[in-house]
Amino acid sequence: MSEYHIDPPVTGGGGGQPSPQPQMPGYGYGGYQPQPMPPQGEQVVLTIGDIAVTPNSIIVPQGQFPLRGTTWTVQDSTQTTQGIPTWAIIMTIIGVWFCLIGLLFLLAKETRHTGFVSVSVSGPGLYHTVQLPPGPMRVAQVTAQVNQARSMAAVAQ
Repeated sequence: MSEYHIDPPVTGGGGGQPSPQPQMPGYGYGGYQPQPMPPQGEQVVLTIGDIAVTPNSIIVPQGQFPLRGTTWTVQDSTQTTQGIPTWAIIMTIIGVWFCLIGLLFLLAKETRHTGFVSVSVSGPGLYHTVQLPPGPMRVAQVTAQVNQARSMAAVAQ
C-alpha cells in the first residue's frame, strides 16, 4: 500500500513567501501525472495517443489496467474541404490589373482537414478516450493500430 506524504510549502529566499506550486509525489506542474512505466519484463508494443499497450496490459494516465476483456472503438469525425487559398485571392487581385492572366490564380485549390479521430478503450474499471488530429492517412493508420490492439486483447492472459 502506498502512502502519500505532502511536505509543507518551502519558503523562498526572501520575505518568507511560500513557493508558487507545492509538489505532490508523482505529480508535475498543473496536476499532470506522468504515465506509469510498464511492468518489469513487458515492452510497450503499441502506442495510440496517450494509450500504451503491452502484451498483457494497457497504460493510460489514470493507471495500468489488464488488456484482456477490453473493448476498442474508433470514431472518424474528420471533414475534408477544398477551397481557394488566401494567397491565390491576393495574387488574383494584384494580377487582374495587369492582365486577365491573374484570374488563373483562382484555379489553385487547397485541401483542409478539420475535426479529429477518436479512439476509446473500455474494460473492467477503465474508460479512456483520446482524440487525434485529422489527416489523409490518419484514419487508416489509427484503425490498423486499433485492430492490432483488439487482436492482442483477444489473446492476452
